Amino acid sequence: MNTTEPYYITESKKMCLEAGMDPHEVSRPKTFLSGAEFEEKRKSYSEILSVVSFFSNKLLHSLKGTPILVVVSDATGYLLEIEGDETIKSTIEQFGISPGSLFIQEDTGTNVISLSLQQKHPISLVGEQHYHTFLHGIACYGTAFHYTDDDNLLGSLSIMMPIEFQNPLFLTMLSQAVDSIERELLLRKQNKKLNIMNQIMLSRTRNGIVITDEKGITTEFNSFAEKISNNSRDSVMGRNIQESHLTGEYFKEVLEQEKIIENEELKFRDEEDNLIVCLFDAQPIYEEDKMIGAFGQFRDISDRYLLQEKYNYLAYHDDLTKLLNRRFINKEIETIIHEINAGQHRNLAVLFLDLDRFKIINDNFNHSFGDRFLIEVSKRLSSCLGEKDILARMGGDEFVFLLKDFVDPDYGTKKAEEILQLFQQPFYVGNKELHTTASIGMAFYPDYPISKEQLMVYADNAMYQAKSQGKNRYVVHNSELLDVMTNEYMLEVDLRRAITNNEFVLHYQPQINIDSGNLVGLEALIRWQHPTLGLIPPEKFIKLAEENGLITQIGEWVIEEACSQIKKWHDAHMPLITMSVNLSTQQFLTSNLISFMENVLERTAIDPAYVIVEITEYMAMEGEYAIHVLEQLKSLGIGISIDDFGTGYSSLNYLKSFPIDYIKIDKSFVRELMNSEKDAVIVKAIISLAHNLQKEVIAEGVETREQLEFLKNHQCEISQGYYFSRPLPVDEIEKIYLTQL
Repeated sequence: MNTTEPYYITESKKMCLEAGMDPHEVSRPKTFLSGAEFEEKRKSYSEILSVVSFFSNKLLHSLKGTPILVVVSDATGYLLEIEGDETIKSTIEQFGISPGSLFIQEDTGTNVISLSLQQKHPISLVGEQHYHTFLHGIACYGTAFHYTDDDNLLGSLSIMMPIEFQNPLFLTMLSQAVDSIERELLLRKQNKKLNIMNQIMLSRTRNGIVITDEKGITTEFNSFAEKISNNSRDSVMGRNIQESHLTGEYFKEVLEQEKIIENEELKFRDEEDNLIVCLFDAQPIYEEDKMIGAFGQFRDISDRYLLQEKYNYLAYHDDLTKLLNRRFINKEIETIIHEINAGQHRNLAVLFLDLDRFKIINDNFNHSFGDRFLIEVSKRLSSCLGEKDILARMGGDEFVFLLKDFVDPDYGTKKAEEILQLFQQPFYVGNKELHTTASIGMAFYPDYPISKEQLMVYADNAMYQAKSQGKNRYVVHNSELLDVMTNEYMLEVDLRRAITNNEFVLHYQPQINIDSGNLVGLEALIRWQHPTLGLIPPEKFIKLAEENGLITQIGEWVIEEACSQIKKWHDAHMPLITMSVNLSTQQFLTSNLISFMENVLERTAIDPAYVIVEITEYMAMEGEYAIHVLEQLKSLGIGISIDDFGTGYSSLNYLKSFPIDYIKIDKSFVRELMNSEKDAVIVKAIISLAHNLQKEVIAEGVETREQLEFLKNHQCEISQGYYFSRPLPVDEIEKIYLTQL
């Protein structure tokens, strides 16, 4: 027996041996809750499970791509929830391991759940540390969770995975999740102990407060409640709150079912017809375990709600036509594809529409006239929207219909025919009569997973085929499944060889100081020099690398190559400029990131002040782990940049807490800067926010002089984009930028 394993594992395995368990036989749970018992158990654990599920789902999301299972037990070892990889779940169900089964050593041998509950501290149980040989291919990490104020054991949280995915970092992540669970449980427990006086400090609160007796008769209605609801205190006091059209049903649930209402959004109009939006909470009031009434609270969030509504509108609507925009349609497609891949029964079709004669209209009249024409087109297109259809303007004279959850398999083609009929009648702009037609490309989401980008490419290619066939028609994309799968498989095989054969190269895109016009930095961007397909851009292979686990290895090559190259330029007395490199999510979560960066800086002898790592907003959502990693990177002297700001989980909290030096405005905002007042507002807001937090701003995707002037006028420091240069190979960067300087 392995003497280096923890004593409690050794003792557990000894107990199994003494009990006569055969290590080569599958050991199954022997005790199971009945259906009614299981539901009663879950009901008694409902609040605890809601907290645990919230944080365990965050854990599952953060480890997306890793085949893991998350298991929750109660304090005695009954399994209450099993979530995660369906393959692992179906495998363990064959061994009788399912919700409602009792997991104890006496029945199932050495296992992570029993040991977690016994030891009451984080443990790992990997491979041969299991007593039974059929579990030697599994790595398990687990820890108990408690009410920390009285050390009352509540249950355990465990994660399980194939042994090849084991990583000590998982134990740290699990411990952090359980710390968060215990803090939330303690907070909820303490909130329940608040006495009545703390609930009714009416004179000091800025919230509307309503208190009733056990029958629902209103006994208190504070001045702020009067202000919010536009009801006088006298008109409410002594009346039964259950008669209120606004909150009556909620109070009825509280008084009859002792239900707690949290964060219900209520909307109504005041006497001046202004929209009032409140968050409403309600709960029973107890005295010595007897319910004596109900407490309700209104929090006025009207200003915040309207600001958020305005922000959402600006971000997801086309300024000219008021239709939804490219950003919204991309997000919606990604959501639907995710739900389809998760097993939900949904269908999806994309109709990509391009006007056939719009350039002629623009050339013969003017752009202002063309804009008015596009508005008329958008109105007519909107007239044929079905109940679940979405219409968006993608830019220029391109529109997209998104058809969702349709029953008729011919719905898409019928819709395309209906759209073409809309163009049989002329359009009128002022006193001008205009005629045009449309070419439509259609793609249905297939019965196998593809990306949003692939789906849009299919629809776009079909639209161009419609153009080539004479315009004023639609074409349906019908690629063969076998061809797609074969091409993807061969590309994956080639990608694995590309690392060994050193087929990757870096191109560098200049970053220009807007005020001086000087080169201040370069962003390193990977390309794949395929031996037969030629130069392949990253959008064609990075997602594949993420899916097959190669992205960290590729990312490390990028960092080392970029640092070596900038060091060569510095040693050759070329300008002292910075080098930016992108970190993938998987790279950011690896346990050896800091040691790798230290080694790269040492091997290349580059001054870390000239190295900038770019992370996404999603990585910043990793909370305490992200802060710890970024602070370590910062301590090495490396700069930190938030990439694609505004398109992910934008949060003022991480901007305030994290050691960030640069904020990069996503190119989707810059692209429509001169065409969309809303995008302009967003860009100005990002720049102002960054400057107030003492961060520098980099604008991506600058393509025109007008965009550059706008950014300059609003004090954006740095820009990059095709206006200055596309990403260039080493020799062109040296020839055009570095040797001249």
